[in-house]
Amino acid sequence: MKAIGFKTSYKIDNNDSLIEFEINKPQAQEYDIVVKINAVSMNPVDTKVRAKAAVNIVLDEAKILGYDAVGIIESIGEKVQNLKVGDRVYYAGDITRNGSNSEYQVVDSRIVAIAPSTLTDVQAAVFPLTSLTAWEALFDRLNVNTTENKTILIIGGAGGVGSIATQIAKAKTNLKIISTASREETRSWVKSMGAHYVANHRDLVNSVKELGFQSVDYIFNVADTKGHWDAMGELITPQGKICSIVEFEGALDFSVLKSKSATFVWEFMFTRSMFKTDDIQEQHNILKSMSELIDEGKIKTTLTHTIEGFNAQNIKEAHSLVESGKTIGKVAIDFKEQGK
Repeated sequence: MKAIGFKTSYKIDNNDSLIEFEINKPQAQEYDIVVKINAVSMNPVDTKVRAKAAVNIVLDEAKILGYDAVGIIESIGEKVQNLKVGDRVYYAGDITRNGSNSEYQVVDSRIVAIAPSTLTDVQAAVFPLTSLTAWEALFDRLNVNTTENKTILIIGGAGGVGSIATQIAKAKTNLKIISTASREETRSWVKSMGAHYVANHRDLVNSVKELGFQSVDYIFNVADTKGHWDAMGELITPQGKICSIVEFEGALDFSVLKSKSATFVWEFMFTRSMFKTDDIQEQHNILKSMSELIDEGKIKTTLTHTIEGFNAQNIKEAHSLVESGKTIGKVAIDFKEQGK
């Protein structure tokens, strides 16, 4: 089968930054399923792994990226219980295994669910990673109570994860949602996602206070942990909770949270699959719940750009768009346009 990956970390404009090659089609074992890929989407993690995983070295085997997919199950392992051959599924996969930038992918069935029936393949492909990240952040890390009348600040509201976090919070909780954006088009976008208020991340503290909030109960940072650290420390309510998905270099002064007894917690969507946690099945449950919300019209796709055809040049184009930092919503690649 054809796959696309890299052996050395290059900038995306290098001819060898992403290459096409042939490998054996994977086989399903135990909890695994093998999926024929119809569409994938692009995430910042794709570009970060490509840029950092093989700096100044050449990998023995090319690493296949891709952490969102929609496709049809072709075969299943002997322990698979919740899915069957022929099902149309969506998932984010496992960062320790080959990704979805290939004709077929093997993935643990416990982190897979039936794709939303009301969406096309590319519309559905943009959901898994962002949905799992946002849902886990809200309900597993921040432990939001769906009935409480509190406030949440989502820093980076126009991005893929921020857009979904806003929609989930609007659909599933009573939270007052403040999302950040600075440009007119991004401000309009986060409002369309369901934000009650829009703050400017370029002057975060003053902007939030000008909206009438002296502090917020929850902060979900999907943009810049270190850059917004002091502002988060100032804005978080005593005994409030902060969650981030953005790694940083160097150190942070966690003492700014001490007097408020505030909590800081990481969200990393791949934790359950990477460590095969006892609750790995929860990712199936989350994606199933998301499908229901989508098919009920309560959550809408964040797809804004579609690239047609599965080849290295198109995957490179998607990487470039994500690396530009100017995209609103998500980018997807439709494999089927080239006869797949």
